[in-house]
Amino acid sequence: MTEVSAAKTVSPTSKTAGSGAVEKVPSETVRGTTTIADVVVQKIAGLATREVPGVHALGGGAARAFGALRERIPGASSSAGQGVSVEVGERQTAVDLQIVVEYGVSIAALTQAVRGNVIRAVEGMTGLEVVEVNIAVDDLHLPVEGEEDSSAHTGRVQ
Repeated sequence: MTEVSAAKTVSPTSKTAGSGAVEKVPSETVRGTTTIADVVVQKIAGLATREVPGVHALGGGAARAFGALRERIPGASSSAGQGVSVEVGERQTAVDLQIVVEYGVSIAALTQAVRGNVIRAVEGMTGLEVVEVNIAVDDLHLPVEGEEDSSAHTGRVQ
């Protein structure tokens, strides 16, 4: 878990420490701390990744298989953090993603869009600085016959 200051320092003043070093002392005191669990950052990153068109799924093969089983159980939901791991410090975080890409999508453009969306979402919601977003493209989703848009094959008679 990480702690984020609830109040920001407006104008720090300097004072000399006993060793002669100058340390910054906030002119405004912090009135508490906010604790953000790693799983919160993980879920934010996962949801932000899924928002980008061209991302078919998150997670490696085993994680996706387990997620598919969970979806078949009534009342169970797939985890928003599936395929996402995070390392959270006091002020910074790093994100690792495993994604499956739709066939035909530019992987370079997609990963750039995912990276930007994850950084915006995590920094905007948590105030943590995202130092890196590593993306592993684990698979390519190929359309299966019959999986395409059913309205495209409307038959001769209506």
